[in-house]
Amino acid sequence: MNDLLHVILLGIIEGITEFLPISSTGHLLLAEQFGLGQRSELFNIVIQAGAILAVTVIYRERLWRLATGLDDAGQRRYIAKLAVAFLITALLGLIVKKLGFELPDQITPIALALVIGGVWMLAAEWLAGRRPAHGEILWTVAIAVGIGQVVAGVFPGTSRSATTIFAAMLIGGANRAAATEFAFLVGIPTMYAASAYSLYGELKHGGGSEDWGQLAVGFTVSAVVAFVAVKWLLRYIQTHRFTAFAWYRIALGAGLLGWAALG
Repeated sequence: MNDLLHVILLGIIEGITEFLPISSTGHLLLAEQFGLGQRSELFNIVIQAGAILAVTVIYRERLWRLATGLDDAGQRRYIAKLAVAFLITALLGLIVKKLGFELPDQITPIALALVIGGVWMLAAEWLAGRRPAHGEILWTVAIAVGIGQVVAGVFPGTSRSATTIFAAMLIGGANRAAATEFAFLVGIPTMYAASAYSLYGELKHGGGSEDWGQLAVGFTVSAVVAFVAVKWLLRYIQTHRFTAFAWYRIALGAGLLGWAALG
């Protein structure tokens, strides 16, 4: 029973943090460190896919317009930019995987990433505020977003959403709404592909160590919570900057560094 409660709590944490720019991977690793139990890579990726399902539902009309708007040159360019960002992420991600990279599970590097990322977000907001913003996504943004997703995957605490959104805002001058939409839409095929890849690996090696019932619970909880969180975030960014999230990251990271030093 306690283990099922831990799964539910992890699903809630994932659902809240996947698309808020505060790092879902960092929070999940911290949750495991503070007593919610060590989980498999497959579990973490599949509950991330639950959050992606929520975004798929939220952006279903936008996705439908893209799928049925291939006769429009602007729509084709946008789809091509999504494809470029995804392919860069997939290629670099496979390279990182082949090199045998594993996420660090120590508190200190996660805390440092939270603090550095928070400071960077404050600087990025300041820089973005000093230049005119528009709703267009440039090719350079697609490339930067693809690279940014891999960087965020390598350094837990960095935040995929923060990295990709601010890449779009700073490199391409996109406004918050356009940057957020592109970052979230790229995340849909990226996380589905990652989940499918891990699921294939688990099934290939027997899959006997995975509790599929708990996996389903975590996926469902994450999807429901992420739906609420993303709906809230999309309303929030219409009238607010991301600075509150930056200060949260800095405060959490500093507190964790202090705790690690005392420990």
